[in-house]
Amino acid sequence: MHPRADQSFVNTSTNNNHQKPVALSESQGYGMWITIMAAKKGWASRQDFDRFVNYWLAHRDYVGDVYIDMALAQAARQWPSKADYYRSLAKKLSSDILAYEYNPQTRALTVGDWVTKDSPYWRLMRTSDVMPFVFKTLAETTGDSRWQTVNNAMLDRLVDLSRQHQTGLVPDFAWITRNSAKPVKPKTISTKQDGSYDFNACRVPMMMAVSDDPRAQKVLRKMLRFFSHQQYVTAGYSLSGKRLVKYQSASFSAPIFFAVSHHRGEGFDNLFDSQKYIFSRPLTRKNYYDATLTVIAALEGLN
Repeated sequence: MHPRADQSFVNTSTNNNHQKPVALSESQGYGMWITIMAAKKGWASRQDFDRFVNYWLAHRDYVGDVYIDMALAQAARQWPSKADYYRSLAKKLSSDILAYEYNPQTRALTVGDWVTKDSPYWRLMRTSDVMPFVFKTLAETTGDSRWQTVNNAMLDRLVDLSRQHQTGLVPDFAWITRNSAKPVKPKTISTKQDGSYDFNACRVPMMMAVSDDPRAQKVLRKMLRFFSHQQYVTAGYSLSGKRLVKYQSASFSAPIFFAVSHHRGEGFDNLFDSQKYIFSRPLTRKNYYDATLTVIAALEGLN
């Protein structure tokens, strides 16, 4: 698992254990995405990005992800001299994702390449996998119109879920058909909060924020209206708006801050102020998820 000198990966192990590091496709994608964001500000180099690419290429049998695909597509724009190289990698990965993680019946991405037609999770959708800006980028980069099909299908299902509660909150996971969506029950796939707004759905505001699709903006604004009326945002809610816990978490606050940063002056500035608390404390070294989302919020939100 330890990389060579020309390779980098994000260590997702508990308490950042350097003796037993763990790499995930999701974390590798986040690392590449963050490096692109930093490069746009002059804070990272192409060599920094290529170290992440090299690690992925050396381990891609089990490290492949939509975030990685998006980062490669953006790298082609960031560094024109290597655009053909990055675009070629993006197209190959895109083809693999659509071959192994796409349900042609629902027209949506599955929750992983381990889900097959015979799996009970064939119609399961993770709401944080609805990424209209990413899908649009991949459609433009690869020229594959199926990404627009995926975008329309998954965004329509997210709208269905948003409509089902006054809060606009959506669950971590939902069962979907081509025309409908409904939250799953507790412990369907991961935790007792599978059907709640929890540690997966908390990324949805971030995923909607930079999309110019009216459906994405409608889902986002309804959600932000709910949060703007909360005294403080806690780490999880039932879809009806009941707090699941009493404590706060950067994993929930960072995506909200990110979203509000892109929508200043729309009546949600109280959230911009209240969620800034995530920057008042040292960046955690023990929770990769909290740290990653906080860094994304800082790079893209503190404009």
